[in-house]
Amino acid sequence: MKGLAQSKAVLQKADLLPGAVCAGLFLFSNQKREKRMSALLWIGDDILAEQYLLEMKNVHKRFPGVHALKGVSLELRAGEVHALLGENGAGKSTLIKVLGGIYEKDEGEILIDGKKVEIKNVEQARNAGVSIIHQELVLVPYLSVAENIFLGRELRKKGGFIDRSAMIRETQRALDEFGLKLSPNAMIADLNIAQQQMVEIVKAVSFNARIIVMDEPTSSLSDKEVDALFENVRKLTARKIGIIYISHRMSELQEVADRVTVMRDGEYIATKEVAVTGNDELVALMVGRQLDNYYTRTFNDCKEPLLEVKNLSTAKIHDVSFTLRKGEILGFAGLVGAGRSETMQAVFGLDKVISGSVKLNGRELAGKNAESILASGISLVPEDRKNEGIFPGMTISFNMTLKVLKEFIRGIRVNNSKEKEIVEKYFQDLSVKAPGTETLIGSLSGGNQQKVVIGSWLASRPRVLILDEPTRGIDVGSKSEIYAIMNELAKNGVSIIMVSSELPEILNMSDRIIIMRGGSISGVLDRSEATQEKIMQHAVNI
Repeated sequence: MKGLAQSKAVLQKADLLPGAVCAGLFLFSNQKREKRMSALLWIGDDILAEQYLLEMKNVHKRFPGVHALKGVSLELRAGEVHALLGENGAGKSTLIKVLGGIYEKDEGEILIDGKKVEIKNVEQARNAGVSIIHQELVLVPYLSVAENIFLGRELRKKGGFIDRSAMIRETQRALDEFGLKLSPNAMIADLNIAQQQMVEIVKAVSFNARIIVMDEPTSSLSDKEVDALFENVRKLTARKIGIIYISHRMSELQEVADRVTVMRDGEYIATKEVAVTGNDELVALMVGRQLDNYYTRTFNDCKEPLLEVKNLSTAKIHDVSFTLRKGEILGFAGLVGAGRSETMQAVFGLDKVISGSVKLNGRELAGKNAESILASGISLVPEDRKNEGIFPGMTISFNMTLKVLKEFIRGIRVNNSKEKEIVEKYFQDLSVKAPGTETLIGSLSGGNQQKVVIGSWLASRPRVLILDEPTRGIDVGSKSEIYAIMNELAKNGVSIIMVSSELPEILNMSDRIIIMRGGSISGVLDRSEATQEKIMQHAVNI
């Protein structure tokens, strides 16, 4: 309330009553509103504003042939969570890399506490109090928590030797402050993703960071782990640390963010107060249009069994049975670690089957390898797109045809026209946004990479398409397009299994929903009876 006190003092000097301030002051009675509104008060035509912690003004960044940032501005208050939204390719990552010193801006200004700063490298960013927690964590797996936190700036004794005791002591103090039940001596490789993420937060704070960027921090977390993350975010903002929060999960904004800035095509679009802005408005700002049919689904009367899994067990799943019908989208829900992905790996021949049966049109597939199962008509789009789905240094054409080489290669002869025909079909059908099919896939946005991955599996003309987290880490516009692709495939008789941690897409896209818990099926719901509450009851055994 410091800003409010300062404003009252100005009012008193001006012989104005506090009531002369706009009627919106009643909002100060709400604690969250108080934090948001205290930075801006109106007196007549004048504005009294608290100084921003961070200001990025009119920032430009160009790469050969690409104007990635076109005069983008962003303002962050101390103690604020400021969400940054935009489709893949909107310029969010480029803006953050400029702030973090990975890229050097071409034009514009960066101010911290009202003072202009130059950030040309990561060290300068760190010295300015900026820390970035990337989506792909950068911890060293076979070093301890303490060693990672002090990596490159180890505490030393007078003789120059590393003071491990001091590092462990300081790490324990920081862990205790955040309520983290971790040992400073624990190996990073032995921690789960949520714990590693918390270590990254502790590391950022240990640099005395006042501005922390979190890039898709919840993409691999369970609901319980997300709650723990948000609790630590609140601890950071209570210390007046400003947080820039990047996420494609719209549902998180109301929970964690105060304001949101939307970018599109490398440009600043708008900044909105989260509490008074609906998701539909934000989506329209992001994509430049209304998405009237965000979830595209034409439900079919699916009765003909196609894939039958009975009593399937591996080292990770137990006695799993289900049936997939022709033209059906069968959703798999459950918490992280419930066994959903492991079930799909077993069906596709990637995990050794201990017992049970997998039949496609009556033909037994259990125990066969992935190559045989792919040839039989089952395709699997993996959860980890970057590490398991693409070769980032190769072209769209290479990635799109990798699974159907036999169709255009005979001995040493390559049928280039056939290869081009395959690539062009799925490039066009899936509306991949790229300069051409010879573009490196690693240069594409996440949504377009996912389209190429899906296209590469569709090229094998599957009867069953398994999609493991098909929309993770991609923007709302690309999500809508992928939903439309799924719907069209189902209408044409392709059967789809969709594993997803996002309950809205499970509920809106599935004919039936299977819920897993502890490596086994805990419930099956028809779309007509399914709700988020019922799914969670089965997922957590309530």
